[in-house]
Amino acid sequence: MLTRNAQKDRDQMQMVTLDDLAPRTHFVRKLEIALDWSFIYDLVEPLYCEDNGRPSTDPVILIKLPVINHIFGLDSMRRTLREVAVNNAYRWFHGLGLQDPAPHFSTFSKNYTRRFQETDLFELGYSVHPGNENDGRTFR
Repeated sequence: MLTRNAQKDRDQMQMVTLDDLAPRTHFVRKLEIALDWSFIYDLVEPLYCEDNGRPSTDPVILIKLPVINHIFGLDSMRRTLREVAVNNAYRWFHGLGLQDPAPHFSTFSKNYTRRFQETDLFELGYSVHPGNENDGRTFR
């Protein structure tokens, strides 16, 4: 018997949380447990104006993007942002809800090239270990 149910449940409504949709065994859950990302706020606070401009994208999200890019071997930041938009585990890791938009590429790009240019914020995850088979660079 041929069953056709391709569109059967697309409009179905259920009560779920993003925590339920992100696999418990996904590596990003281990990262979130192992690393305390709150130190980033102290590092970037001087780079933001308190009383002028529009609300910013959470800087922890901007720092987590290259982590996802590097660990999962994504070939570009644009692809990383597309993956964050559709992958529930990545959304969970970045603290984005199901209805929250992923940051736009230009948001990441402008922060990387302007706001964080004079910092080593994107190098914090690396350290040099002599004798390592990866040219001495490993992710902490």
